[in-house]
Amino acid sequence: MKTVALGATGVLVSELCLGTMMFGERCDEAEAGRILGMAIDCGINWIDTAALYAEGWTEEILGRILKGRRERLFIATKVHKGTDGESIRSSIDESLRRMRVDHVDLYMIHWPRLGMHPVEMMEALNEVVVQGKSRYVGFSNCPAWLFAHLNAIAEQNNWSPLVCNQVPYNLLERGIEVEVLPQATAEGIALTTYRALVMGLLTGKYTKGRPLPAETRARTDPRIAAWLDRYGEGIERLRQIAERLGVPLAHLAIAWVRHNPAVTAPVIGVSSVEQLNASLGAFDLDLTPEVLAEITACFDTAVKEEAGGKFPEMRRELRLLD
Repeated sequence: MKTVALGATGVLVSELCLGTMMFGERCDEAEAGRILGMAIDCGINWIDTAALYAEGWTEEILGRILKGRRERLFIATKVHKGTDGESIRSSIDESLRRMRVDHVDLYMIHWPRLGMHPVEMMEALNEVVVQGKSRYVGFSNCPAWLFAHLNAIAEQNNWSPLVCNQVPYNLLERGIEVEVLPQATAEGIALTTYRALVMGLLTGKYTKGRPLPAETRARTDPRIAAWLDRYGEGIERLRQIAERLGVPLAHLAIAWVRHNPAVTAPVIGVSSVEQLNASLGAFDLDLTPEVLAEITACFDTAVKEEAGGKFPEMRRELRLLD
């Protein structure tokens, strides 16, 4: 597994970030331990979690399976709920207790909230760093304008800046190409992306016009059927490219994200060692500029329909009280 720079921090992390959202929900503790062990053996040192996952149970599981492995890992977690100072301070203490560690490496706000107080939030995040509870801080699901605003506050007060943004990015959801990706490149911000496979839609398990497979997420998440109806033809074109190249469709989808120079690492969530092993091939796949362009063209309508995403709308909603 190759390593990449975490933005401008100078820290080297694996180019696959292991997502743990399924730990405790779709895989038990024993399997989570096997996944972590395999990840470390493969050279993966970056794991992503959140206090929100399984209402803290995911971090509890990590606290038990991290034993003897902590120093080999770069651990990122997120504030449970809220963006106020008290939520930030209490959530980090709870996360450290659950994971049985004295610090994490990256502590992130999980979502922007209406009425948030930017100065109060950045001051509390700075306290977390000063107190040694996290080496760095970041923000998940953050629009570019807000990220810049918050880092301006940090600079004015000589506080720890946000070094990482985590956003959804895949062949179908590409709104971040408008502002977030250029910002990350221009300002040396680490960028982790999630949902590379669009909840399994880009694995090839779903085909437009055919019944949805039983016992899949599509049975309970209506977004999958809606996306399949809208982008089914593009998925079929992508499948043809994968067959021509002799690689799994999912590998193409992940590799397409990984090849974007603004992306530090995709977050790959798995619920079994088999899934992790199946994903590793995407990180050995080198795509030519011609193939990348061909893959992108499969979903040109996605760019037009998703450009800007929901982020610009939030600018009108958020009341920046400070």
